Amino acid sequence: MTDRAIAVAAWESLFRAQVTVIRTLSESFPSELISLNEYDVLFNICRAPGRRLRLKDLNRSVLISQPSVSRMLDRLSSRGLVTKVPDPVDGRGTIVSITDDGFTLYRQVAYQHIAAIERSVGAGLDDDELVTLTDLCRRMRLAIADPLIGEPVTDDASADEATG
Repeated sequence: MTDRAIAVAAWESLFRAQVTVIRTLSESFPSELISLNEYDVLFNICRAPGRRLRLKDLNRSVLISQPSVSRMLDRLSSRGLVTKVPDPVDGRGTIVSITDDGFTLYRQVAYQHIAAIERSVGAGLDDDELVTLTDLCRRMRLAIADPLIGEPVTDDASADEATG
């Protein structure tokens, strides 16, 4: 059984690091082009096979509520960045795809955002520590939730091989 005080201290440290990094990334994010939440939606669509996924799967992967995602998709659709069509397998569902214009904008913003992530997240950790952090965060998330849409599924052996 995990020690309660250690678990709380770890959570507090993780939370404070997340807040600090998000604030730093938000300051440098090109919000004149697209919001950070819109970017997150486009990012998750781009990770999915064929750059398309069911709306219910998108809702599981983003940090905003389902009604907010629906309204955001309407705005992104009106800007020509995504399309929404009925799910041919389940007519009650919706398939969301990124358009060519949406992908072009996503890539433009991604290059800037990735550089900011490298500066912020890589500021105090070396490559080995970043690999360890990635593994720890993934293990913690998978212990309490399903894998994210588009996330490669690996077992521990292949994960170890991939990270060296």
